[in-house]
Amino acid sequence: MQRVALIDYGSGNLRSAEKALVRAADGRADIVVTHDPDTVARADRIVLPGVGAFAACMAALAARDGVIAALNAAVLERGAPFLGICVGMQLMAGRGLEFGETPGLGWIPGDVRRIAPSDPALKVPHMGWNNLEGVTDHPVLAGLQAGAPVYFTHSFAMFPEDSAHVAAYVDHGGRFPAAVARDNLAGVQFHPEKSQAAGLRLLSDFLEWRP
Repeated sequence: MQRVALIDYGSGNLRSAEKALVRAADGRADIVVTHDPDTVARADRIVLPGVGAFAACMAALAARDGVIAALNAAVLERGAPFLGICVGMQLMAGRGLEFGETPGLGWIPGDVRRIAPSDPALKVPHMGWNNLEGVTDHPVLAGLQAGAPVYFTHSFAMFPEDSAHVAAYVDHGGRFPAAVARDNLAGVQFHPEKSQAAGLRLLSDFLEWRP
């Protein structure tokens, strides 16, 4: 049975993500909540959640001894499928611009910056259900057709340098990336664990993905 490492670094809806992954796996995978570098390095798949400020989340991840090196070994060197959720997706970027400039993992070149809706009536944080646009044919998004409602809660978004790395958009007073992907990497700004059937389908498709 494949083993999925759900990274515990003190940030994110960890228990909600774990429950959603277990439900989506339906016995097909062993979901392991961990910050043990050896477990991460050997995992068949990796999920990185995250809620909060980019700088704080990056610092918390770096504080877990050996975890970033294990992530690089598993994801970049061995090619293990990876899914980043919310700030977990943002940490894949080159840098975050929240409370100054903070280097990210650098897996997808680009910046994480505050969203600025053109309509002042639209609030930031962007919270609640919104429909995806421009969904690509990426296998992890196979069950999310354009217009699929998913749940967001964030003030910042990731803007890749290369638009080919954007797998879906959302509009909240302006269009910005809702999902990114390249090679064996995928990330979503929304929360699959809060997105009901659409979120479970995405997690299920991630567990079947063979990049």
